[in-house]
Amino acid sequence: MNKKIKIITMLLTALLVIGLVGCGKTTPTESTTDTPGEDTPVGTTDEFEKIAFIVADMANESQAFASKQFQQYAKDYNFEVVILDAKGDAQAETQAVKNAIAQGVKAIFVNPNDINAIIPALTEAKQVGIVVGMFSSDLPADKTDARDFFVGVNDNMAGEAAAQAFLNKFPDGANIVEIGGQSGHDAQIKRHDGFNNIISGTNINVIDFKATNTWSTAEAMAIMEDMIVKNGDEIDGVFCHWDNGATGVIQALMAADMKDVFVVGVDGCRAGFNQVTSGDQSVTIMQNFTTMTQKSLEMARKVIDGEAVEQQNFVPLDIVDIGNIDTFTAPEW
Repeated sequence: MNKKIKIITMLLTALLVIGLVGCGKTTPTESTTDTPGEDTPVGTTDEFEKIAFIVADMANESQAFASKQFQQYAKDYNFEVVILDAKGDAQAETQAVKNAIAQGVKAIFVNPNDINAIIPALTEAKQVGIVVGMFSSDLPADKTDARDFFVGVNDNMAGEAAAQAFLNKFPDGANIVEIGGQSGHDAQIKRHDGFNNIISGTNINVIDFKATNTWSTAEAMAIMEDMIVKNGDEIDGVFCHWDNGATGVIQALMAADMKDVFVVGVDGCRAGFNQVTSGDQSVTIMQNFTTMTQKSLEMARKVIDGEAVEQQNFVPLDIVDIGNIDTFTAPEW
């Protein structure tokens, strides 16, 4: 009997040792070794920090494309990004900022629906230590203390470039109409102001102007249809604040059998490139959202790491027409 007990004890001991060895082989361990072939992200932290890109409206193709760029490049700066869509609503965008604050993000990047309505929420974010970056559209000049930096194009210059295109095309004067982007949006205001500052006092007559409620192709088309009814063949040219809006303008002109109308848009998106190539659009004023995204992430990383940055960072514009379009890479959006 004692012999049997000894044998059983020995067997149990052996099984216990084997079990412990087996468990030791499968216990996960942490490793700080970089994966071969992968670059170490830029920045000073070992873990990704959460940031938020707050989009005015994902229905706007430029903003949808920009959100993809944030997702693509965030890790290069030790960030992980969440995308919050305000769907074209200023109140929803304010709530999105509050949601980002509640999530404990380190930085927010905001493309505002209304540059004034968003200020209290941005101020609240700054007060709790969140880095605030304005993306593509800036705040009013007297409210810039509500953000840490701005990255985007100089939309005044976009309007000025559009005006110069009309002056070059019509040295003897012309009648044109202007279809603005989303009313109250920083880009709409500055493109309109820049355009009219150059046109004022020249022989280019702006015979009609209306801004849209949202950056909607269908709305731009409807406005153009109304302008055609009111002004007809008097219209020599159209300045539309964005290329996808120019798509609606072109459709309205085609339906009215109005040919040779000089159409200028802003963005340099896929629609703009296609329309310039086909001859339906004369000029697109191009902004580079990839460069804009990378610069925004760079600025945020520097602020978080305690470095000083420029508060206003302009990304250069390109003037694209049929004569030089082949020298540019066609955009993805």
